[in-house]
Amino acid sequence: MKIITIVGARPQFIKAAAVSRAIQVFNQRHRSKKQIQELLVHTGQHYDYLMDKVFFEELELPNPDYHLGVGSGSHAKQTAMMLERIETVLQKEKPKVVIVYGDTNSTLAGALAAAKLNLPVAHVEAGLRSYNRTMPEEVNRILTDHLSTFLFCPTDQAVKNLSKEGIKDGKTILVKKVGDVMYDSVLYYSELAEKKSTILQDLKLVGPQSALRHAPRRVHGSPVPHMVQGAVRIPNYYLATLHRAENTDNPKPLKSILSALNEIAKDVPVILPLHPRTKKMIKAYRLFSEAQGIKLTDPVSYLDMLKLEKNAKAILTDSGGVQKEAYWFGVPCFTLRDETEWIETVRSGWNVLVGRGEKRIIEEVKRNERRKKPPKKKWIFGDGKASEKIVRTIMT
Repeated sequence: MKIITIVGARPQFIKAAAVSRAIQVFNQRHRSKKQIQELLVHTGQHYDYLMDKVFFEELELPNPDYHLGVGSGSHAKQTAMMLERIETVLQKEKPKVVIVYGDTNSTLAGALAAAKLNLPVAHVEAGLRSYNRTMPEEVNRILTDHLSTFLFCPTDQAVKNLSKEGIKDGKTILVKKVGDVMYDSVLYYSELAEKKSTILQDLKLVGPQSALRHAPRRVHGSPVPHMVQGAVRIPNYYLATLHRAENTDNPKPLKSILSALNEIAKDVPVILPLHPRTKKMIKAYRLFSEAQGIKLTDPVSYLDMLKLEKNAKAILTDSGGVQKEAYWFGVPCFTLRDETEWIETVRSGWNVLVGRGEKRIIEEVKRNERRKKPPKKKWIFGDGKASEKIVRTIMT
């Protein structure tokens, strides 16, 4: 069976790596039977080394069979170029299934091109909703779900969201809760990150004077360690990530968020790996003075990011993936948005929606200093075998 996987942005590289490993395992177990041939198509949506190639290297993903070289551009231009080039590949290769991930323009273009050619679309991370249609990602999610044949949901809530829109398991559509493939990746790469990443030393976030404590062995009953087993250093920094258009493409929210991070950094260091878009807009709006107290870095690799997340005092982010990773590591999270598609992390008490207002962000972070960590909740993102379930379901 020939499958085409379409990726374009760094979160998709992480998700695709998990499913590709599961495909390899499936092929090894069924050597005498029908094998899966996976072809990887990279749209080129992310093309900078620190956002692209380093992820392929760390995740041990094979080089793409097709690199479409689309690059940046307006939503219309970028999606249209992807659509045209993906269609050419699909017409040539004639796959049985096309797999798309998440909610980017690459996701929508892949789903639309496949659906127009009457090819089954498998959407990994189906059913997510923020119910904010001003977000390009929300539009991409909705359209992709309505084009898909296989809808692989990470949570029960995602299944319920699809049901509300009339997308239910039936004769021609399969809706299945499989768990979160990013959790698969965190389980697989977490220990490797602890062994290989030197990011804490590189950024001088640990030193001989740092206090030590004993880390808990489990978070929420999962096998992911909150920190290195045994004696570890007490977190002495906040980690921040900022990349969404609604936070960066308008000077008012960007200035407000940076000012809040700058104020927080007066007491505890704040590390902000700069997404290319964020760096560009800070420069365009001349907001470097608002960020003068923040430790700005280049984008970091996946292993470095896991190490930073796992050892942070708390995380401030507008990223969906980082919200979940904070939850899995048992690190308090403050989401720089008014809504989230990962509502489970909020209901559990580990994630707080703080919006973009400077005062609210600062108040919530200070309040966290006095808060007790929430009790452990039922594990809601699966058992770390989502990728295996996806591959087995498609083959069945």
